[in-house]
Amino acid sequence: MSDHAGRVLSVNVGKPRMIEWMGQTAPTSIWKSPVTGRVHVRGVNIVGDVQADRQAHGGPDKAVYSYASEDTEWWESQLGRVLGPGAFGENLTLEGVDVSGAVVGERWEVGSVLFEVAQPRVPCWKLGARMNDPAFPDLFLTARRPGAYLRILREGDVEAGDAVRIMYRPSHGMTLRRVIDIYDSERERAPELLQVPELAEPLKAWARRRLSYISRR
Repeated sequence: MSDHAGRVLSVNVGKPRMIEWMGQTAPTSIWKSPVTGRVHVRGVNIVGDVQADRQAHGGPDKAVYSYASEDTEWWESQLGRVLGPGAFGENLTLEGVDVSGAVVGERWEVGSVLFEVAQPRVPCWKLGARMNDPAFPDLFLTARRPGAYLRILREGDVEAGDAVRIMYRPSHGMTLRRVIDIYDSERERAPELLQVPELAEPLKAWARRRLSYISRR
């Protein structure tokens, strides 16, 4: 299959900075800004972007984070302020793509890069710092607009304006939004996540722990 789903609105990168928030001090690269021109995507990163906390961010299953401009606009309506591209720390702000409704394992061709959808975002306190609201991570989780972490299957380059083409969609139908439903409020259904081969290992490990808990009850 090859469906033209939308386009890249902006490519965003950032470098680590130290922040203090609610008694915690830590480095973060969640503040990202749009860049112009074609940008190389290789290894586990977009060139020019540096993850500050490699334990929680980055790596093959979190190489690139994408978010839908339509979801950003929804948040703007909820918060009553302009957020704009990169506001959620995303590397790719996409337009016309149902990012949070993507199926785990879906493959997107963007520019000359081939990405694979690996997992949804589970927010941490740094998103609260970015939004200047300690309650925001919980709001983000509840809103079921998690965005998509992507693996890099084929290196290349991307630029604002590039088309996003869905090249493959697994038949299991497990969407990112459904993963968050299970993680947040339907934990008895955790074993379903183990049937999704493309899902990132940390969420599978969480599902195995839940299965162990359920079996002991």
